[in-house]
Amino acid sequence: MSRILFMGPHGHGHVTPMLGLAEELVTRRHDVVFAAPSEYEKGVAASGAYFHRVRSEWESLDADSIPQMHGREMVRAMGLLLDETKAMVAQLADQPRPDLVVHDGTLGWWGRILAHRWNVPSVETWPNFVGNKHWNMSRYVRINPFSPRFLVTMLRIGRYIRSEGIPDVGAFMQGRFAAARIVTLPRSFQPRGETFPDHDFVGPIIADRSFQGEWKAPAPGVPVVLVSLGTAYNNQPEFFQMVVESARERPWHVVMAVGNQVDMDGFGDLPPNVELHQRVPQLAVLKRAQAFVTHVGMGSTLESLALKVPMIAVPQMAEQQANGDRIRDLGLGESLGHTALTPDALWNAIDRVSRDGQIAQRLADMSAEIEASGGAKAGADVVERILTTSSRNSRR
Repeated sequence: MSRILFMGPHGHGHVTPMLGLAEELVTRRHDVVFAAPSEYEKGVAASGAYFHRVRSEWESLDADSIPQMHGREMVRAMGLLLDETKAMVAQLADQPRPDLVVHDGTLGWWGRILAHRWNVPSVETWPNFVGNKHWNMSRYVRINPFSPRFLVTMLRIGRYIRSEGIPDVGAFMQGRFAAARIVTLPRSFQPRGETFPDHDFVGPIIADRSFQGEWKAPAPGVPVVLVSLGTAYNNQPEFFQMVVESARERPWHVVMAVGNQVDMDGFGDLPPNVELHQRVPQLAVLKRAQAFVTHVGMGSTLESLALKVPMIAVPQMAEQQANGDRIRDLGLGESLGHTALTPDALWNAIDRVSRDGQIAQRLADMSAEIEASGGAKAGADVVERILTTSSRNSRR
């Protein structure tokens, strides 16, 4: 039995796929400790891992302070991530040395720092598109490399990384020190997926989420559409109000999750075919849904693909725009820009994707690939492969 330390950042889309991997490793009788902010405690407990609470600097950010991941905001996000890394390293440095670290590859820089300090292998989980010279997010995330703010931020980051005894800052930023990189996408959904032979594409890792509660479905035969803008960029009361008002007299049953930033009392009397929640047990609703109006965060996107639910993408930030474009390009749904987001455009898109036989077939093919990718079991195989290799090397 090995001691494995998971490090989860403040972000549901990043922590959720890690929970399924942790659960599978617990099932295989490993000693799993999961360090994450307090709001993820229920999910960690459900996985069977031991929860170690850490405080995220990002917990105190309000909706307007959450950085968008592009342009000038991307530079600010990098600065905030450096501050978060320092805070997490300080909180976790005294943990007993594990046999292996598992951490988020996008945000969890502190996993790289601490694995280096402890001289143990690390496995990174990537719940979003990955990049290389053949494809990357540069068309969506544009940074002026000569911007004084960017140069100062990179100087701060480089100084800190080198102070930890890591001279190659570029390799650190790209995650090239990891013993393995687990990508929780099916390979065909990744643009130019064939050019990433050094990544393990295991498909979505969907953990048991019964702890989120139950949802009562409408009568059989009533079509269901789920509407959600996720947990981070959901302060969009005008959008949700538009959906409520335009849903009247339509044959659809609308399940809408508005998050905790929108005033639930501001909607007035709801039509009988609309139910409003801060959050819903998303998997339970998707299992019954015929369409999903979504911000297309990668976690929601993959759950929809696994359950063969066509999507209407309403992206809220750069990464989500890339996801929406991929959904459109692969014919798995439609993507609506903000200028095209009228009631008629939205409901016409819902009707189209729910009735399109070609979309249904493509979703069935993608769902089959997801099933074959292996999910949590394949991810745990990767972790155990690294543990075995590390154990052999230590005996030499």
